[in-house]
Amino acid sequence: MSYTAMYRRFRPSRFEEVKGQDAIVTTLKNQIKADRIGHAYLFCGTRGTGKTTIAKLFAKSVNCEHPVDGSPCMECAACKAIASGASMNVIEIDAASNNGVDNIREIVDEVSYSPAEGKFKVYIIDEVHMLSTGAFNALLKTLEEPPSYVIFILATTEANKIPVTILSRCQRYDFKRLTVEQIEERMREALADAGEKLQIEDKALRFIAKSADGAMRDAWSLLDQCLAFHFGQELTYDKVLDVLGAVDTAVFSGLLRCVLQRDVAGCIGMLEEIVLQGRDLGQFVTDFTWYLRNLLLVKTSGQDSEEVIDISSENLARLKEEAQMADADAIMRYIRNFSELSGRIRYAGQKRVLIELALIRLCRPEMETNADSLLDRVRKLEQTIEKIESGAIAVAAAPAATAGTFGTGGAAAGESTKKAELPKAIPEDVTKIVASWPQIADNASQPMKSYLKNAKLSLAGDNRLLLVLEDGLASDYFIKDTGNKELLETMLSDFAGKNVEVEVRAVKSALEFESSYVDLTQIIHMDIEEE
Repeated sequence: MSYTAMYRRFRPSRFEEVKGQDAIVTTLKNQIKADRIGHAYLFCGTRGTGKTTIAKLFAKSVNCEHPVDGSPCMECAACKAIASGASMNVIEIDAASNNGVDNIREIVDEVSYSPAEGKFKVYIIDEVHMLSTGAFNALLKTLEEPPSYVIFILATTEANKIPVTILSRCQRYDFKRLTVEQIEERMREALADAGEKLQIEDKALRFIAKSADGAMRDAWSLLDQCLAFHFGQELTYDKVLDVLGAVDTAVFSGLLRCVLQRDVAGCIGMLEEIVLQGRDLGQFVTDFTWYLRNLLLVKTSGQDSEEVIDISSENLARLKEEAQMADADAIMRYIRNFSELSGRIRYAGQKRVLIELALIRLCRPEMETNADSLLDRVRKLEQTIEKIESGAIAVAAAPAATAGTFGTGGAAAGESTKKAELPKAIPEDVTKIVASWPQIADNASQPMKSYLKNAKLSLAGDNRLLLVLEDGLASDYFIKDTGNKELLETMLSDFAGKNVEVEVRAVKSALEFESSYVDLTQIIHMDIEEE
């Protein structure tokens, strides 16, 4: 005998077995018991929420010879014929592939014939929103005034695409997504009633129920897939993660802590592990976004977080600890970045690169200019200042970047330069040069002109002018080619009317300059303003 998929094998055979749609089930059962059955029904809802299942149960119940509290008895000939698919009274139509006018006209012609046995002919039209405009028009009159023995059940996932003229002729029922508890409960009951002796870890079954995203059919399909992959073995939580390509929440916790510590290398390393394990990157982005969402709820809901988040007590305790480490606006920035990423990554060719860029942006808020990233940058500065004031961070003088000799009087490689003290007096010629530096730079030719404009001015030994440049092309222009430095000294000597010697050094960043040298432009500018 061929294998039957779980979602078909465990499809509810009685209304009592349906989970999550209590209001709809109660209404339909009361209509059957009171003999107040409508002629047209519209079942709306997302996939796997029970639309077709309840439609078939309703078709069995209205034709059942001995209904029990509105549910089919499953013992009479009508129930057995419908269950086996041999009944001529229940006609299922897939509107996705039968959406033309001719297909609907066949139904209209068949409606005129009463059922050979049983009470009602039930037409179940699935994905009815796929019908063409002409097909809807052909169905319109029959749907409004069908024979007394005909019932139409229209099922759709997109009710907004159905014409208003059709909607007004149907009783509409909106199917809700199932909760994780409802899916898990139904799976346990069905497996127990069927005598299935399967070894499934509780944590694994709950993860499958959560991954189904409110669809019972998806949950059965996922369980079927996991059991097939690990046939004859106990289905554990880790095995389910392997099959579904999902990531454990402990990984999300570690990744979040790397982000909070602004550890780019740590984030990229964790992503590398996820890639090597073969996890689905699109699913990873979605799951991490949900992890951040749970973190924000814990941060903002306080003691009531257990009521709004469906996670284990162990994971909840970890989230509460992490909530104390992050601010709400920072978490919102993380969620915004990953929510935008989830929309782009679906069609991206380089998913990993996009995720790496997103993680770097989380760790480096200075790369963004929107409001929440600015708040993150301010917070980072405040934390740094607090650590400096408390003595947790010692501010040490940065060494001057060297690459051999820095021209005349330059420091040898490996030597460090301490923070220069303010000079007692600045030579008159140096003051004159610094005050007029923009004009001096403008008179130079390229590329010297650009390098001089970006240079920093300070004092070297013997009160000589010190030119500090960015390590690279700018510093090499003067250090490696001494002719360019001599040309600069000639220009400055002509301007000052005295012999001017210049020392050139290189630094890797503005922070290194500020920690090691005195900025003459600031001092001389202030002297000019005071005068």
